Amino acid sequence: MRLVQVLILLNICLVAWSYRILVICAFPSKSHCTVFEKISLGLMEKQHDTTFVSYFPIEKPPSNYTSVDLRQPGHSYLNFLDMKMFTGTKLEKWLVMNLALAYTKKVCGKDFGSDKIRTFLEQSGPFDVIIAPMLNSECYLSFMYKFGAPVVGLSTVSVTEWISEKFGLPSNPAYIPNTLSDLVKPTTFVERIDNLLMGVFQRLYYEILIVSTGEKTAKEYFGEGLPPLSKLVYNVSMLLVNNHFNVHVSRPLVPAVVEIGGIHLGKICGISQVDLEKWINESTHGVIYFSLGSMIKGHTFPDEKRQEFLKAFGRLPQRVLWKYENDTMPGKPDNVMIQKWMPQLDILCHPNVKAFISHGGLLGTTEAVHCGVPVMVMPQYGDQFTNAKALEANGGGVILHLYEATEEKVYDALKTILDPKFKKQAEELSTRFRDRPMPPLETAIYWVEYVARHRGAHHMRTAAVGMPLYKYLLLDVIAFLLLVFGLVFAASFYVTRAIFRKLFGKKDKQKGD
Repeated sequence: MRLVQVLILLNICLVAWSYRILVICAFPSKSHCTVFEKISLGLMEKQHDTTFVSYFPIEKPPSNYTSVDLRQPGHSYLNFLDMKMFTGTKLEKWLVMNLALAYTKKVCGKDFGSDKIRTFLEQSGPFDVIIAPMLNSECYLSFMYKFGAPVVGLSTVSVTEWISEKFGLPSNPAYIPNTLSDLVKPTTFVERIDNLLMGVFQRLYYEILIVSTGEKTAKEYFGEGLPPLSKLVYNVSMLLVNNHFNVHVSRPLVPAVVEIGGIHLGKICGISQVDLEKWINESTHGVIYFSLGSMIKGHTFPDEKRQEFLKAFGRLPQRVLWKYENDTMPGKPDNVMIQKWMPQLDILCHPNVKAFISHGGLLGTTEAVHCGVPVMVMPQYGDQFTNAKALEANGGGVILHLYEATEEKVYDALKTILDPKFKKQAEELSTRFRDRPMPPLETAIYWVEYVARHRGAHHMRTAAVGMPLYKYLLLDVIAFLLLVFGLVFAASFYVTRAIFRKLFGKKDKQKGD
């Protein structure tokens, strides 16, 4: 009898400390939603009731999970980006904002206005805290207005230019690279000009086109009484960033911005596919793993470039695992195995895997750093150029752009990262990355619970949030001081001149007499 009473008491205590949490992953992209999914699962393990709004519902969820599936009947949400879409030119780095706008039109358009969302808004709530994306789909910030709950923003990439100011985060283009550029440290005069102009362009593009697109749909739901999204965003309590200073350049952070880079990393379970594990173990000289992530499909690889890679692979003693979505690959040498899906983290952390060929996506880059595997990076779009440069600068990889890839260049790049000295650098980077006071998932959960406990965390925001640019840069103070200095200088000049005229003017007059 006493045991039953104890169990009931424990259950009451557990329920008392649980929160109702809404997690929104408004990305039709599996890699982005992986970060949101990990946080959701972590919160559920802490016994919080979690509602997950996503294009990718969690498989085999626990009982304290509610799903809102954003997928629409008859629509395909398979990630598909053709490599022929990306040329790697400088202009493309500027125009990548068009891709962000396309995402916004989809997410904040018909999908946001679906019956599923309407039903959810009518039947759900209240929530203690909302976790919302902070990248390019601000229409979901309107849920803050609907439910009256504090919001924790989540950025699946390093902090973008247009988000920095919302948290008073210093983003000086003199030394902080733009997330969508290809810089690590803008040192030259031309690089600093490019970094500044790219940031200004992105802010204007975001505010004029992207925010207005989301706001139009949000007002259809909530009416004209809905505050502008550009104002609501300043009420977000804090920002969790899928980044870590050991992967990207160090930058000053305010208390309301917390790095959780590596949050998606799970336990290394070992390779369950017997044939794949056998193939890796029996490779005398080790294995090279080749994957372009979930969004870029391997079969879109240009034929002529694929042949250059295959010829380079044929010259290597190592075996190559290539994530490739077709059943066959013409011209494939015997040391290359293709498969449509592979357990990437388990493979990268296998002791016989010596190198990784990647497109530079943040999740794959983080996994390579975690496992201490050197990378040959072929960035294609978005933040991949910055990720590649950062990895190269930290000694974790080399860059080879696809448009310049030839058999010799591929072979030379792979020989470089297969060198034991390069492997040692990658392992040192891995050691620094792993050395932190708390695992990233525990860090994220702590701050989400913190915001829920205190009904927001506006006390963590600096006075710079929402401050006009002229105040932030002290332009009014500088102008005032220049004016005072000018007046003092002018007064001193005229007084001094009058004194000198009076003194020397009398002497000249006496000499004349």
